[in-house]
Amino acid sequence: MAIISAVASSTHRTTTSTSAVSTRSPQEDKFGPRMGDSIWEDKEVRFDVPLSQLKLRAGEKLIDRLDAVEDTKGNDGVRGRLVVTNLRVMWHSLTSARINLSIGFNCVLNVTTRNVNSKQRGMTEALYLLTKWNSSRFEFIFTNLVLGNRRHCTSVMGVHKAYGSSRLYRELRLRGALLQDGRLRVLPLEQVYRTVHGVWNLSSEQGNLGTFIITNVRLVWFAEMNESFNISLPYLQMGSVRVRESRFGRALVVESGERAGGYVLGFRIDPPEQLLAVHKELVALQQVYGSCPIFGVEYSWGEQASSSVEPAPVSEDPEEIGELNNDMSNAFVAYFADGRAGSDREPVYSAELGLAVERLKEGFSLQGLWEVIPAAAGPSY
Repeated sequence: MAIISAVASSTHRTTTSTSAVSTRSPQEDKFGPRMGDSIWEDKEVRFDVPLSQLKLRAGEKLIDRLDAVEDTKGNDGVRGRLVVTNLRVMWHSLTSARINLSIGFNCVLNVTTRNVNSKQRGMTEALYLLTKWNSSRFEFIFTNLVLGNRRHCTSVMGVHKAYGSSRLYRELRLRGALLQDGRLRVLPLEQVYRTVHGVWNLSSEQGNLGTFIITNVRLVWFAEMNESFNISLPYLQMGSVRVRESRFGRALVVESGERAGGYVLGFRIDPPEQLLAVHKELVALQQVYGSCPIFGVEYSWGEQASSSVEPAPVSEDPEEIGELNNDMSNAFVAYFADGRAGSDREPVYSAELGLAVERLKEGFSLQGLWEVIPAAAGPSY
């Protein structure tokens, strides 16, 4: 049974039966974009982005920075800077910051090391990332140009592991292992603000009696008769929070963002004063969270390694040298994982090159594939 409400809507949103799912209607767009839907840094792989997109967003924290790393897969022989945050891995050329990568940790399928042939280091051990985004697989190889330095491998592997173990901070969960012996399993950065008993979940004809637990990072509800019947909704994925009329009377209606399934959750709380108080508190907590999201990704170097992290202050405002044009860069072609980009296409004659070449995919050009981006100064982290 899905924990989805069938709340009567003045906007004529489609309601569903006990086991069905309600989604947000076009009329609900007036409430603006959901916070979780607007955060792309950990969910996408981007190539040669405008420098403004290399800026750390609210809640994004710098974890490591190395200024002698080569992008062996796409820019072999080019010295660059590798930046590791709690959401993504970024790399850019030190001579042209417009040549850059942004790799969200949510897209990373595998992190390991490989022996590769680097122009600057020869045969050496390098960091290998296999990623998937928009049904395409990309691979990235980063080589540390400092002899014997494996810090780039340690940082990325450690943060990737921390990202995977902290998904409850960022993702909606239904019927999860949220409680132990009747108590919420509190996350390391979580603080419980309020517990509200006697909260009816309006997902069935009779409703289910349960309890709200309101924390600094999420809203949790669980049924009194069956604790495994529960929901954990982070503020990151929370859309609107309103009080509306339903067939059960006035109800608290909470909507999740599109990336979290676009769920509509209905709850009845008595007396009405308590309902309004909970609504006011959730709205306030959502606003506070939005100003500085808690993504939950914590990584510590340890006593021995902490001294090697550059102590220089980090500027979150990269110097804008000018934006790229709006045409999509073809740079990503170099990063397709071997055997993942589809079967070979038939060869055709290229008058421009005077050679037989594989037929280009629709939307690509030789000029775009060979494009040389003018040099620009790099951003300061």
